[in-house]
Amino acid sequence: MITLNSYLSKTYGSSPLIVFRIGFGLLMLISLIRFWINGWIEELYINPQFHFSYYGFEWVKPLGNFTYILFLICGVSSIFIALGYKYRFSIILFFLSFTYIELMDKTTYLNHYYFISILSFLMIFLPLNIRFSIDSYQKKVSYNKVPIWTIDSIKLLITIVYLFAGIAKINSDWLLKAMPLKIWLTSKYDLPLIGETIMHKEWFHYLMSWGGMFYDLLIPFLLLISFTRGFAFFLVVFFHVFTVILFPIGMFPYIMIFSALIFFSSKFHEKIIYNISNFLDKLIKSKKIFKFYNTYNIKNTKIIYPVIVLFFIFQITFPLRNLLYEGELFWNEKGYRYSWRVMLMEKMGYTTFKVNDLDSGKSFYINNRDFLTPFQEKQMSFQPDFIIEFAHFIGDYYKKNGIKNLTVNADSFVALNGRRSQRFIDPEINLYLEKRSFKNYNWVLPFNDEIKGF
Repeated sequence: MITLNSYLSKTYGSSPLIVFRIGFGLLMLISLIRFWINGWIEELYINPQFHFSYYGFEWVKPLGNFTYILFLICGVSSIFIALGYKYRFSIILFFLSFTYIELMDKTTYLNHYYFISILSFLMIFLPLNIRFSIDSYQKKVSYNKVPIWTIDSIKLLITIVYLFAGIAKINSDWLLKAMPLKIWLTSKYDLPLIGETIMHKEWFHYLMSWGGMFYDLLIPFLLLISFTRGFAFFLVVFFHVFTVILFPIGMFPYIMIFSALIFFSSKFHEKIIYNISNFLDKLIKSKKIFKFYNTYNIKNTKIIYPVIVLFFIFQITFPLRNLLYEGELFWNEKGYRYSWRVMLMEKMGYTTFKVNDLDSGKSFYINNRDFLTPFQEKQMSFQPDFIIEFAHFIGDYYKKNGIKNLTVNADSFVALNGRRSQRFIDPEINLYLEKRSFKNYNWVLPFNDEIKGF
């Protein structure tokens, strides 16, 4: 029987951590460069006159043209992570800068951005620089083994992501109606070879829905078993490459393909390090003098162990917070974010705001485009927390411009997963008096249907 103490003392080859550090740093660098050269820094963070904020993080704001400096800091820290230079400082700097970037505007929220933030936080406490790094080269010390939990912790985080994504797909829209894949796949008729032949077929929509659910639920376990690991990695590559072809979701597929490598043996990663080392030897000829040690002993375990335990307790419980709320999750979205519900709904809305001057008796409608970019308006139109925040912005704006006694009402209609649109917000409620909170929204009207599932 394996006890906790025996598990914590168990060791494994350090090479999976080293390869993970290098790949993570390079992927983050590519992602940041891609963001920069596509002009998204200016488009998403500098040009908009209003930015949607996360509840409790309203103080996190874009920095104007200094936002470029923030991205530069994040990019340089990712290079240092890959090189293993001043690793602890670099990973902390990356975590803080990347997380700040993602908190600047809620409009840009994506599951994989959140994944990168929590993964980089976890990496702060792992010894990813003890070998094949500038840090180890400068200290002339290299470690061949690490406590196995340092590798398993990354595996566990990836497993949590997949399992919650799979469980979330066990709902009536996804499995019994193939929604929203039926909407998205039908629109891909222009794809070569498969566009006109199978994309519009109903059986293919259900195959993708059920296949996606089983993939998420089973893939971490298939990766954990050495006998099925090669086949599982083939599925990972096939699934995410196919996702790249079908949907423009950025770096997420590549991040998940790379992350799956952590499940492979230390011998596999040793070969990767060997090949990289040979390549670098041809570029940089240097005399290597190292003191080799067998196992790296984690320092400050009285601090690190509780932090890691609390981290994973949070990762397991936080995605379940939707159970605390009444109503349809896909409709009111209470507990939807940060719960690994990936591409589960197609939601479209149309929301207009009416300002009433109670002193003069006059009223007028707001042109959303006067304050929001098209992308911001699209996101705002069907998400309750966006709507209430924008209503408060409108109220504050017109109060500053002379209307002291006013109300802000919303006329909103939303369609969910192919259903006919229905009224979303109670038009009689003055949203300017409603507060942002973790409580249920009494101003969101009930959903006229039922989606069974988690």
